[in-house]
Amino acid sequence: MRVVVLSDTHAPRFWKACPPRVAAHLRGADLILHAGDVCVPSVLDELAVYAPVQVVLGNNDGPDIAAWGAPETLELDIDGLQIAMIHDSGPKAGRAARMQRRFPGADLVVFGHSHIPMDLTEAGVRIFNPGSPTDRRRQPHGTLGLLTVAEGQLLKAEIVPVA
Repeated sequence: MRVVVLSDTHAPRFWKACPPRVAAHLRGADLILHAGDVCVPSVLDELAVYAPVQVVLGNNDGPDIAAWGAPETLELDIDGLQIAMIHDSGPKAGRAARMQRRFPGADLVVFGHSHIPMDLTEAGVRIFNPGSPTDRRRQPHGTLGLLTVAEGQLLKAEIVPVA
């Protein structure tokens, strides 16, 4: 499975419409994960044209995103790989251990909030933040994540620049 991971799109302030370099990665995706701070449900509708979307609530998301189906946390089985999602994973110090305690069965924990791309294995868990494709803050590029999953294995995880 080819999974595109997004977070912190912050529409309509930063996401007016799907950026072309993001759309290029969405074409052919089997699943889209959004780790929160969508801000308006039209982004999720736009993403759903490409592939099924799973999303969690961010601190800037309101009842309209919850009504779209976004819980605060989510645990998914993606082709046998156990993935957990949360928007805000808390402070950097102790993050991996905290996520391992919160999601003990997860092979991978996807989160957002900081806008800082990260792919780290520590404390017995892999944590993955795709950054933001549209609001890069102090990062050199807007980014998203790409996961390749097969038969319960994460074959590839990458963070790619899109802006």
